[in-house]
Amino acid sequence: MTRDMRTLDFAELRAIVGEQPFPLLFATVSGAHLYGFPSRDSDVDLRGVHVLPPAEVVGLRIGPQTLDRTWFENEAEVDLVTHDLGKFARLMLRRNGYVLEQVLSPLVVVTTPEHEELKALAAGCITRWHAHHYRGFAKTQWAFFEKSGELKPLLYTFRVLLTGIHLMRSGEVQADLRQLLDEAPEYLPELMAAKAEAEHSALDGPSVEVLTADIERLRQELDEAEAGSRLPESSVADAGLHDLLVRARLGR
Repeated sequence: MTRDMRTLDFAELRAIVGEQPFPLLFATVSGAHLYGFPSRDSDVDLRGVHVLPPAEVVGLRIGPQTLDRTWFENEAEVDLVTHDLGKFARLMLRRNGYVLEQVLSPLVVVTTPEHEELKALAAGCITRWHAHHYRGFAKTQWAFFEKSGELKPLLYTFRVLLTGIHLMRSGEVQADLRQLLDEAPEYLPELMAAKAEAEHSALDGPSVEVLTADIERLRQELDEAEAGSRLPESSVADAGLHDLLVRARLGR
C-alpha cells in the first residue's frame, strides 16, 4: 500500500539526502508540501545546494552544476535537485522567486551555518521585478489547467499570484497557500481539500467563467501591487553572495 505522502518522514529524507556526492549547504522540501496542498500520492520535491571543491571548478574537468536524482520510497516518487552554490547564487540575483522559496522553505531537511547566511542574503535579492516571475508562472499554469482541467495547475495558478501579491506588498516570500487565503476566493479551501485526496483530481466546483474572472482579478492586483511596491529595482546582495561563495568553496 502506498504511504500517505501528506506527512513527511524527515529522518528518512535526511538519510537519503546524505548520499549526495558533494557536501550539501542545504536541502529543503518544495512543491505541493511547501505550497500547503500535498495529496496522498504527492511526489516529494527536494531542492538544495551542493558545493563543488576548488578542483572541480578551476581545472579542465568542471563538476556538475546541477544534480538531479529521482527514486521511489514506499512507492512514492522522491526527486532531489541540487545546484552548485555558484549557479544558485546567480539564480538568486535574477528575478527567480522559485529559488528564493527553496532557500527560505521552512521544511528543512539539511541545514548548515552557510544556509543561515544564504537565507539572510535572500532578503537583499528581493526586488519588484519578481512580479514578472510570478506573473509568467501563473500564465503557464493557467494554460496547463485549461488543457487538463485538473486541480493541481489551477491551485498553482492561484498560489503563485497570491505569493506574488504578498511579496510586492510585504517583501516577504510566502509560498504556503494556506497563509494567503485572505485575498483568495472563498471556494479555494474546498479545492485544496479535494486535491489533497488525489494528485491528479479533476475540477469539480466553480465554473470556468468564475475561475477566469477571479484569476484576472488577481492578475490585476499583482500589477497594482507591483506598481505601488516599495521594493528596490535591483538586488543588493551581490557582494555578500560572492563572499559566501568564496568561503564555502575554500572551506573557510
